[in-house]
Amino acid sequence: MIEEKILKRVLKPGRYTGGEFGQIIKDKAKVKARFAFCFPDTYEIGMSNLGIRILYGALNAHEDIWCERAYAPWIDMEEEMRKGDIPLWAVESGDPLKEFDIVGFTLQYELCYTNVLNVLELAKIPLLASERTDSDPIIIGGGPCSYNPEPVADFFDLFSIGEGEEALCEITRLYIQMKEEGSYTRAAFLREAARMDGFYVPSLYEVRYNEDGTIASHEPKYEDVPRRVVKRIMKDMDESYFPENFVMPYIETVHDRIMLEVYRGCIRGCRFCQAGMVYRPIREKTPDRLNEQAKCLFRNTGYDEISLSSLSISDYTQIGCLTDKLLEWTDDSMVSLSLPSMRLDSFTHELMEKISGVRSSTLTFAPEAGTQRLRDAINKNVTEADLLQALDVAFDYGKNTVKLYFMLGLPTETDEDIEGIAQLAKRVIDYYYERPGKRKGKAPSVTISVACFIPKPDTAFQWEAQCTLEELDRKQQLLKEKITDRRIRYNYHDANVSRLEAVFARGDRKLSGALLEARRRGVRFDSWDEFFNYDIWMEIFDTVGIDPAFYANRTFGEDEVLPWDVIDCGVDKAFFKRERAQAYASIPTPNCKEKCSGCGANRLGGERSWCRDCPSSLAK
Repeated sequence: MIEEKILKRVLKPGRYTGGEFGQIIKDKAKVKARFAFCFPDTYEIGMSNLGIRILYGALNAHEDIWCERAYAPWIDMEEEMRKGDIPLWAVESGDPLKEFDIVGFTLQYELCYTNVLNVLELAKIPLLASERTDSDPIIIGGGPCSYNPEPVADFFDLFSIGEGEEALCEITRLYIQMKEEGSYTRAAFLREAARMDGFYVPSLYEVRYNEDGTIASHEPKYEDVPRRVVKRIMKDMDESYFPENFVMPYIETVHDRIMLEVYRGCIRGCRFCQAGMVYRPIREKTPDRLNEQAKCLFRNTGYDEISLSSLSISDYTQIGCLTDKLLEWTDDSMVSLSLPSMRLDSFTHELMEKISGVRSSTLTFAPEAGTQRLRDAINKNVTEADLLQALDVAFDYGKNTVKLYFMLGLPTETDEDIEGIAQLAKRVIDYYYERPGKRKGKAPSVTISVACFIPKPDTAFQWEAQCTLEELDRKQQLLKEKITDRRIRYNYHDANVSRLEAVFARGDRKLSGALLEARRRGVRFDSWDEFFNYDIWMEIFDTVGIDPAFYANRTFGEDEVLPWDVIDCGVDKAFFKRERAQAYASIPTPNCKEKCSGCGANRLGGERSWCRDCPSSLAK
């Protein structure tokens, strides 16, 4: 364990001590495989991640597997570790990560890549997979970014593609089996892993490039290695593992509440949204199962808030039944319900009544675009009328602060669309005063938060070029000029950050050289404003001979081999091409509840899913 004198010299020592209520400790003598789950950011963020909580419990449900946790140390602790030559450890046992059999990283965000390399270096594990020996841990990556693992392919032994509750247990059992049989070598293990469903082993594929830098081919080196790796899903969410207890932090975390996963997937099909595609098919849990899980977690944690987690909670087909069941006991227990990710077109008085106990005067919605034409182009499928109806509900319940999310730089966007953002925000203010019988009290305010469009893999806009920095700056300033009401607050994202994210979102293996150079220069915590340095990144790209515009600001060809084509997210590329054409015609696509559009995700199966009985020929 870390020495007390060091803990006294760093901020928030509770990040490093372990010992929390609910942590799992096992007898090493009875353990056959040790798995360290590492979140490549601070403890407060990692402890708020529901996925890690689920996988931590699923692995530890096996008596002979011990899964522990590790997090990226903050700058002050890193300094102490380097000064004292202290290798990074797991918080349960205090043992160095290099002593574990498997180390897993969840890749939630492209700007965590430099943290992954920093963690490996601090753990004294070779950064490059090609330099690891049989005595080093197997390094596994997973999470949303694994749908394009190529920028970090050189640093990982394998990737778990899709949902990991069963997959990670299976890969760990393979490790145990080969160790017990005496057949384990790193190479043999990875060859066997590549034959398992849902595992991508980058070293077993050869990538060739054309003279213009695009990919010529991405081929497996052996006949028994699949050409494309199909993601894994949990087909029956009621039977999917969900923890009966949470590890309870000693310090404040980002999300300090019960998070109840209601369903996976999304019926909406926004054309910019990666999550809405890669988490298909839509699979729901039943209200009875969810109510049982909520009660169990309340008894075991004592949290006084339950957040219903999904991409769009109001699209849950039994939301009324679920909230009724929860309210039968949460009111008496003084537990409030939180329903994030509400859509404008399904925000009702009934739902507002059920979440009225949440102590906030702010409601958040995401129109994403300022005009109906552009909302149709991106397939947002909400109207100004939907917004006004939602405002009626919000204002009736005394909510006077509204936050609206938008994007700049979307494909087909014009200056008129940008001006429409300011006009829509002003419409919210005006509507408050137009309503008959309006309540007296504090004047309304609107905050608009505007992100920059980032083309993401596995979306209809995966081929699109991101606007240049100069154009994004022009658009941001245009919107600023059009906002004249002091009751409207305008926040916008740093376009430099968005550009770097686009580079790594659509990057290939050549970016590994940039990441290694970034590690040499001490770059980490790129997602933190105080550490992000765009100029250093431009110097890095120049040093290794990479043009970031090749990845961020170039329109990819529809017939071009994409870096992520080796991964099958379950949605067919033909569907994305059709959706791209619909976007340029500003034609929306009905949601899955209204009509099947043949995305292909039904071929993966799934209980209680809109996709299950999809008639699409693509599923055959």
